Amino acid sequence: MPHLIAIVYDSVMALERRYQPLLSRREFAWRYVRWITVAIIILSVSLAAGICGYHFLEGIPWIDSLLNASMILGGMGPVDVLKTKAGKLFASFYALYSGLLLISVAGLMFTPLIHRFLHRFHLELDKPGAKAGKVTSGKATPDDD
Repeated sequence: MPHLIAIVYDSVMALERRYQPLLSRREFAWRYVRWITVAIIILSVSLAAGICGYHFLEGIPWIDSLLNASMILGGMGPVDVLKTKAGKLFASFYALYSGLLLISVAGLMFTPLIHRFLHRFHLELDKPGAKAGKVTSGKATPDDD
């Protein structure tokens, strides 16, 4: 299973290395679409887990479970009063998970943007004749190292 994860990561979410040229805007846009798709899948699975948890542990109808899971996932808090100990425990752990998920998904969405900025910065500094602190214009070429 870890080998499969490595294959998926390398094919879907890989970033160019320092010695590689900067991606074109079109290629970068497709990379960003892939990263956002991964974020949406993670959010969808998390929402489905929350909906099922509220429905099966607390006995809340599906539509109300969707509302509660969405509100907690969005950081707002539950809507319905929870009656069972299992439901209360689930809601507390789901809320903690949702807070960490918010930070993780934000990281997923910002990673390609920050990487592109830093990669462009490094390529410009690595150009022949470029001095530290002075950024030159033009297209950068990869190192020969």
